[in-house]
Amino acid sequence: MKLLDGAIAAVDHGGSLGRASALFPHAPRPFVDLSTGINPHSYPLFELPATALLRLPESERLRELTEIAAATYGAPSAAHVAAAPGTQILLPRVASLVKPGKALVLGPTYAEHARAAAIAGHTVAEVSDFDALVDADLAVLVNPNNPDGRAIERDRLLDLAARLRAEGGLLVIDEAFMDVGPSEQSLAGDVGEGGVVVLRSFGKFFGLAGVRLGFALAGKLMVERLDAQLGPWAVAGSALEYGIRALADTRWQDDMRRRLAADAERLDALLGRCGVPVAGGTSLFRYLSFPDALALFSALGERGILLRHFDDRPQALRAGLPGSEAEWQRLEGALAAWASRRDDAPKEIVR
Repeated sequence: MKLLDGAIAAVDHGGSLGRASALFPHAPRPFVDLSTGINPHSYPLFELPATALLRLPESERLRELTEIAAATYGAPSAAHVAAAPGTQILLPRVASLVKPGKALVLGPTYAEHARAAAIAGHTVAEVSDFDALVDADLAVLVNPNNPDGRAIERDRLLDLAARLRAEGGLLVIDEAFMDVGPSEQSLAGDVGEGGVVVLRSFGKFFGLAGVRLGFALAGKLMVERLDAQLGPWAVAGSALEYGIRALADTRWQDDMRRRLAADAERLDALLGRCGVPVAGGTSLFRYLSFPDALALFSALGERGILLRHFDDRPQALRAGLPGSEAEWQRLEGALAAWASRRDDAPKEIVR
C-alpha cells in the first residue's frame, strides 16, 4: 500500500500542446498528439439549433439525454443516471457520497481519482492488489484500466461491491474506456443494488472531449444527491444535443469499434517492426513498457510526435492512435529513425 501525500495537487495528464512546445521547442509543427486516449475520429460535427446556445438548457432535453444514456450504457433506468459537464466534475462529488474515511485506489491508474478522494476528505492510498480494496470505505478502480488496459471480471467486482455495501462502503468503477472494452464486465446494470457508482465518459470514445459530458450511474438516491449538488442547467445545451444524437447512433458506434480495432492492430504491427513491445492497452491506446521508453519519448517528441510518459514510471509510455494517413506516415518515419539509431549504437562488450 502506498500512501499518497499531497494528493490534492493537480498533475499532468498529457494532451497539453503548450507543455509539448516547452519540452520540444524545435520540433516540427503541427504536433501529432498521441498522448491522450481520445478517439482521433470524432463523431461528425453538425449544426446546432440556435436554442442550444441562446436559451438555458431545457429539462426535457436533459431527461431525453439520461434516457438514451441509460439505454446505451445498460443502466436500469434514467433515474439511475446523473449527467454532468464531464466526469472530472463528478469525481469529488462521488467520493463525497460516503463520509470521509479510508479511500483505496487500485493502481497504477488515472491520478485524478486519488486527488478527488483527498478533496472529499478521505485518507488516500494506492494499492496494487485487487483484494486489498475490501478494507476501504471508498474503493476506486478503472475498468478497463488506464493506462495498461487491465480488465477485472464482473463476478469479482460484484463480490467486492457486496462486501463493501455490507459495511456501508462504496465501490466506484470508472468505465471511461468501456465503450471499447469487454462490455460483459460492466457493472452499469447492477447499480440499482446500491453501493456502486459507475462512471462513463462521453468525450473519449466519441472524440469530442471539448463537449464536456459525462455520467454517473448509481442508485436512485445517490443520483438525486448528485443532481442536487450539480444544480440546474449543469449540462450545456450544446452537450445535450451532441450527447442525444451520438449516444443514439448505434450504427456509428459499431462501425467505429471495428475501425479502432483495426487501427490498434496496425499500431501494434508498426511498433513491433521497430522493436517496441506492446504490454497492454485498449483499442484507443496502447501501453508500452520497456527499458528504452524514455529515449523513445524524447526521440519522437523531437520529431513532433507526442506520447504520454509517466514521471513515476520512466519505463512506461502510452500511445494513442494517429488520426490521418499523414500522421501514420510521420509516426512510421520517426519510429524507423529511432530504431535505426538504436541498432547502430555501440553495444556494451561483455567480458
